[in-house]
Amino acid sequence: MGILQLAPIERLIRKAGAQRVSDSAVKALAEILEDLAIRITKRALDYTRYAKRKTLSAEDIKLAAQTVLR
Repeated sequence: MGILQLAPIERLIRKAGAQRVSDSAVKALAEILEDLAIRITKRALDYTRYAKRKTLSAEDIKLAAQTVLR
């Protein structure tokens, strides 16, 4: 099983408007979000290293998300 808890993922799906949600749908979204989070973080770490910093910042994450989500 992944790192993300399934209950909050299900709440996100319901918040988006779904009335009924299968367990497999929740697990699928959790896997996708985990993969996406790792890809964004790796890109953000590239920006951190390029700037010769050791601390990952919110700006690194935001910039990485913009590039990964294109």
